[in-house]
Amino acid sequence: MKIESIHNPRVKEWCKLKEKKYRDLEGLFLIEGEHLLKEAKEKGVVKEIISTNEELEADFYVTDAIMKKISSQVSCEERIAVCKKMEEQEVKSKLLILDAIQDPGNLGTMIRSAVAFGFTDIIVSLDTVDVYNEKTIRATEGMLFSVNILRRDLKPFLENIKEGYQIFATDVVTGKSCKEIETGEKIALLIGNEGQGLKEELKNYANTYIHIPMHSTCESLNAGVAASILMYEMGDF
Repeated sequence: MKIESIHNPRVKEWCKLKEKKYRDLEGLFLIEGEHLLKEAKEKGVVKEIISTNEELEADFYVTDAIMKKISSQVSCEERIAVCKKMEEQEVKSKLLILDAIQDPGNLGTMIRSAVAFGFTDIIVSLDTVDVYNEKTIRATEGMLFSVNILRRDLKPFLENIKEGYQIFATDVVTGKSCKEIETGEKIALLIGNEGQGLKEELKNYANTYIHIPMHSTCESLNAGVAASILMYEMGDF
């Protein structure tokens, strides 16, 4: 089907998906580019494909002006897809738990690293940036489709798992070096907000405190980098 008017009702619906409230309402989100489209198709979550190139597979062919209106990037891709949000699964053995992460690039980096280092499940707090934010999606480099992500109120979630999981949090004063820790089969790694760190009420659920040894001239690391280092040290790969 070909659409040539930017006022077409379907174009308006696609544009709405650039906003979180509509993504939540519809259970849909947008992806841009061939790599993400390939990953989404493999997971069976593609609802429809939009393209400016009639030689490519698509459900709708649109003008450059329409594609520019739908796209969140400066340079538009030839194809954008509407995808269904991933269904939540039961958590397994290695959990990454994120408290109030605000930067979508950081979140995307953590998702990508979680997949790389064997953390099968990510639990994000209610006040963490949207997993389906376009910047988050791009930063995952397609790994969004290879991990189970749940959005939860973290306090009751931690209360529920505290007996069955070894829960780690960072503490530069009392924590052991991440190179020296021993992990059990079921572990959960808590990572806090970029500026404020982990809320004290959540940190208290940890039964093991760790830190990343680093040169004294560096006070701290980016949250995405720190989480990636810790997952590497604790990972299963």
